[in-house]
Amino acid sequence: MARYLIGKIVVRKLPEGIVSGRIVETEAYIVGDAAGHAYRGMTPRNRTLFLERGHAYVYLAYGISYMLNVSGGAKGIGTGVLIRALQPLEGIAIMQQNRGTERLPDLARGPGRLAQALRIDRRLDGIDLCQKGPLWLARDVHKPGDIGQGLRIGITKDADRPLRFFLYDSPFVSGPRSLNSR
Repeated sequence: MARYLIGKIVVRKLPEGIVSGRIVETEAYIVGDAAGHAYRGMTPRNRTLFLERGHAYVYLAYGISYMLNVSGGAKGIGTGVLIRALQPLEGIAIMQQNRGTERLPDLARGPGRLAQALRIDRRLDGIDLCQKGPLWLARDVHKPGDIGQGLRIGITKDADRPLRFFLYDSPFVSGPRSLNSR
């Protein structure tokens, strides 16, 4: 599912208008993955990871930044995909205001920046991303291009698994350029 989501569009409906971006980077968290929030079972915090695939799992990381994930398995199976980066498409001025920067590549490069740009917080946790609403996933008419695969970023447990997917050579992908080029 992490590879499948590359090229899909995240759409956020805000009072001032629609903001959206093309997914250019994801990370998978699979069954038995010590780095995943579902590793130790269901808790009040991670219960949405155990919903049927396609629901938003939003959590606060390190008390600083919200992260947007998509539940990835059958109901009762705790897996998910972290949306790491977007290429901004629509509502760029709104994203710039939300982020406090005008620099396009910095609007949604990295999961915390992405959530801030789209004003994603815990109130969106559990919503069905396959239905139009305040936050949803849409298809793009364009094919995404060549997709790379590599190690996840910023984790220490099960860090050797190549479960990060990204659009090659995109200036909107997070992490060092050396991790994102051919």
